[in-house]
Amino acid sequence: MKRVLKIAIRCGIILILVVLLIDFFVIISTQNQILKTNDEKNIEDIDCILILGAGVWGNRPSPMLEDRLEEGIKLYQEGISEKLLMTGDHGSAEYDEVNTMKDYALSKGIPSEDVFMDHAGFSTYESIYRAKAIFKAKKVIIITQKYHLYRALYIANCLGLDAYGVASNPREYAGQTFRELREVLARNNDFLKCIVKPKPTYLGDTISLKGNGNVTNDR
Repeated sequence: MKRVLKIAIRCGIILILVVLLIDFFVIISTQNQILKTNDEKNIEDIDCILILGAGVWGNRPSPMLEDRLEEGIKLYQEGISEKLLMTGDHGSAEYDEVNTMKDYALSKGIPSEDVFMDHAGFSTYESIYRAKAIFKAKKVIIITQKYHLYRALYIANCLGLDAYGVASNPREYAGQTFRELREVLARNNDFLKCIVKPKPTYLGDTISLKGNGNVTNDR
């Protein structure tokens, strides 16, 4: 019994070390793609500003999502890209991240035709996969909180997207410690997923970001 326990402990230690090593690799391999203030002005030919979805409260964005939207809108207004791609979970009529995101952008004066929605961005992996496969993006700036950017950029690299990240965390968020710990496992999960490269839940017809974003409207 003691021998079995020792083996189990050793295996557990090895597993933890592997998890931490993968986490470190994802971070270290993408940290230089996270842009510092005003660096985005030196990046040219951006197909779209890709804003990753987060929770919504009724028809309002959560604080985390609001900060992502504010950052993406600011870059749009600075002329970094002419298109915004809102990607998130719209898996049911009752829960709709992307229309909430688009409505927020419209309330800030962004023309509807410049805002595309990906209704099937059910995860970070699927959002980025579909940005390339459906919307034919080649070069993007990804907007999310910094702790999340490493994973998003790693996925983009593995899927062949030329991607840069802009962090949107101007404030503290409740539950962030738990979120950071959970992200370690999420990075490991998507590290393995990027090896296999599974197709997302849905694919479909391609949508050109050079066209009119209203083609993605569903209401």
